[in-house]
Amino acid sequence: MTKIAVIEDNHEMRENIQEILELADYEVVTAANGKEGIEVVKNTSPDLIICDIMMPELDGYGVLFYLSKNPITSKIPFIFLTAKTERADMRKGMNLGADDYIAKPFEEMELLEAIESRLKKKEVFASIKSLEDKWQGFKKAVKDLSGLENLIQDAVIKEYPKKTIVYNQNDKPKFLFRVQKGHVRTYKVSEDAKELVTGIYGPGDFFGYSELLKKEVYSEYAMSMEGAELVLINAEDFETLMLSDRDVSLAFIDILAGDLLEKEQALLSMAYNSVRKRVADALVTLYYKYKSQLADRVEITVSRDELASMVGTATESVIRILSEFKNDGFIKSKGSLITVVDIEQLSSYRY
Repeated sequence: MTKIAVIEDNHEMRENIQEILELADYEVVTAANGKEGIEVVKNTSPDLIICDIMMPELDGYGVLFYLSKNPITSKIPFIFLTAKTERADMRKGMNLGADDYIAKPFEEMELLEAIESRLKKKEVFASIKSLEDKWQGFKKAVKDLSGLENLIQDAVIKEYPKKTIVYNQNDKPKFLFRVQKGHVRTYKVSEDAKELVTGIYGPGDFFGYSELLKKEVYSEYAMSMEGAELVLINAEDFETLMLSDRDVSLAFIDILAGDLLEKEQALLSMAYNSVRKRVADALVTLYYKYKSQLADRVEITVSRDELASMVGTATESVIRILSEFKNDGFIKSKGSLITVVDIEQLSSYRY
């Protein structure tokens, strides 16, 4: 049964909410103030939290701030419940990471619909995370396919200096690309010349296969980042292998499925996450792309413009947020070099 924590200092309001939720078949745990609420959440692990803002002991902002710092509780959907409807209060709650905001008085269905919406979103992210974990495991396994390894050994290896175009939009595919060293980003360009990154590829990753398999021209651009060494597998050789080796065919079907999952996750992030959260997620993605190259620490080479095009925001916003992350001790930076200091904090960042 889905469990909901209700943190509300008004006894009558707390009992009313509890009754509504129990009639809707939710299990309910309650707390009469902020400090008690934190303990209840830590001890019961609810699926969702409803919390008043103005409370004794510790207000709702303090409850959310504390829970967001704990990796175990930071992912729990959080709905503020308050009589205060001023825009500044709503903005403060959302900036702290609240998932929704319901003003008193409220209709019963308004409360239930908000809860259902947040729980559904949580399920979507959980399912994507589960599939993504399987996808990461698959990407490691696909490197061991003997047919592909034979093609790789016989293929041309080419170096691309920093920010060199690998292929342009509308070019006809001639190769399947595999990253040997460095990193490559793929991106689209809008009518007003703004770039949006569609993929980041590091050592061991394949790219450029979608259009190759569909026999279409490229729908995006590919460019080396800090510089890259790429394996260029002849398109005809790859097509022959696909037709003759069932394991390779199934592998690239799974790769395409994994691409869809990653793009779905990116769309959800764009739709629901704050810019700060998206920057944190982009840094986490880059961290794991670069992690295998350095044993002691992970240094990311990415320009502010490239990071902005990954996040889908203005470069100025990225610069400001990176400065805040630096002050918080999450990262260190010098020019285009970013050193991740606290990957756990970035991974659990929610606002």
